[in-house]
Amino acid sequence: MIAPAAAALSALLLAPASPGAGAARAPASLTAAPSRLALFGSAGQTIRVTNSGGDPIVVDVAPAGFALNLRGRPRIVPRTAAAAASWLSIRPRRLRLEPGRAAFLAVSAALPPRAAPGDHAALVLLTTRPRRGAGLAIRMRIGIVVVVRVPGAIVRRLEVRQLRVRRQGARRLLELSVANRGNVSERLEPGRVRVTFLRRGRVVARLRAPERELLPRTAGIDEFRYRGPLRGWVTAVVEVTSSERGAHALSRTFRIRL
Repeated sequence: MIAPAAAALSALLLAPASPGAGAARAPASLTAAPSRLALFGSAGQTIRVTNSGGDPIVVDVAPAGFALNLRGRPRIVPRTAAAAASWLSIRPRRLRLEPGRAAFLAVSAALPPRAAPGDHAALVLLTTRPRRGAGLAIRMRIGIVVVVRVPGAIVRRLEVRQLRVRRQGARRLLELSVANRGNVSERLEPGRVRVTFLRRGRVVARLRAPERELLPRTAGIDEFRYRGPLRGWVTAVVEVTSSERGAHALSRTFRIRL
């Protein structure tokens, strides 16, 4: 699943205005639903695209590569760097929408013969064309995350690599490096990644990482902000619980200086 990434995409791309944001319609406003798609094998789904603004718009539609940086922020990457983008078939590739009107896009995947089992992420990009004669050229872009699940053996394997401390004045910022060695996306909800501080065998503090997503075969950094009074050397126990019921938590111990 790519829910956190889909939500974060609005920070990278120009987000659409809410239809009820004001009494008058904005000249240009584009929305799309759902914000992400999950395609299993060669299955297909649809995206509803709505012009909730006051002017007609023309929207170009194209697939693109999708990735997350180490901090979990989404990035558009070339199609050559993301195989799944070349698997997508999108129809139509251009929309003209009058104010208040909606249209549907059909999205499907054509898997190559030797596609690796697991999750493969891509984007459907919707880009409006600047309106002729407008005093200010406005171009909006929305990205819908598409995850293509290729049938086969599913592997879930998280790996805790390193924990280091970075000082920011009186605060301490802990950076935990975690790798997804599996072939499916891992959604790390709040509470799945925890750090417990021990001193002389006693628990003195507990921290939880915010929610984030790890795509298959990638690594990321979880951040923990500590504002407590502890200083000096402590034992930090990192635990990552599994999303599968009954599975054991991943645990690793570090010796760090706050």
